[in-house]
Amino acid sequence: MDGAPEFPFELPVDGVASQAAEAGPGMAVSDPASSEVPSLIDHTLLRPEATRSEIAQLCDEALRYGFFAVCVAPVWVAEAAARLNGSPVRVATVVGFPLGASMTPVKRLETELALRCGAQEIDMVVDLGALKAGDGARVHNDILGVVELASAGGALTKVILETGLLSDEQKRMGAELAVRAGAAFVKTSTGFSHQGATGSDVTLLRRAVGSHAGVKAAGGIRSYSDLLAMVRAGANRIGTSAGVSIVEQARGSRQ
Repeated sequence: MDGAPEFPFELPVDGVASQAAEAGPGMAVSDPASSEVPSLIDHTLLRPEATRSEIAQLCDEALRYGFFAVCVAPVWVAEAAARLNGSPVRVATVVGFPLGASMTPVKRLETELALRCGAQEIDMVVDLGALKAGDGARVHNDILGVVELASAGGALTKVILETGLLSDEQKRMGAELAVRAGAAFVKTSTGFSHQGATGSDVTLLRRAVGSHAGVKAAGGIRSYSDLLAMVRAGANRIGTSAGVSIVEQARGSRQ
């Protein structure tokens, strides 16, 4: 969009140290071994009607299969953190979800409460209206407000851009703003809009952030072939509710 600010990556981020160093390898590797697939996956359950027993099952599956993290709604963070206590599986939750239209102080409060309950990763939805309008300062400050609190609490921030609602230029702008604000990842989608992750969007985001941040592909990833397509496009984290099936498919494909 005309007049969109550019943020050269050599400039330091504002207010906080970049989280990217904690995000793992910035660039994804093609065709991971089947044993590596679980470590790419955020095992996700964000359905509003999810029950305590389903959250328990999600956590138990994450332990059994070795997923990198579970991603749950804020009301289930304490439950997940308690069940996964002492394990390497991380607890992620969402902020400003799924619309991104909450005021920044509300997103900050959500982040603070999630951290108190044991969240280790925060997937925040960007201020989509501001991003589409080209208001870079507002978007940057919104992201920074969450990143500051998350970093202080030892948590990573992933910035959900909802790419299906944005032009390519807006996607690039959002990715650059996320990097400047110190976020660890940019993420394609909430899974609650009309379009999930696409290979072309993952490639665009990877090119926009380079090795300065991770790229999480989420939304509509249901099979091992879907995961491979996203990794080959540049993703180094996958958000999916089909993690168990994907891992089983990966194991079967290598036999």
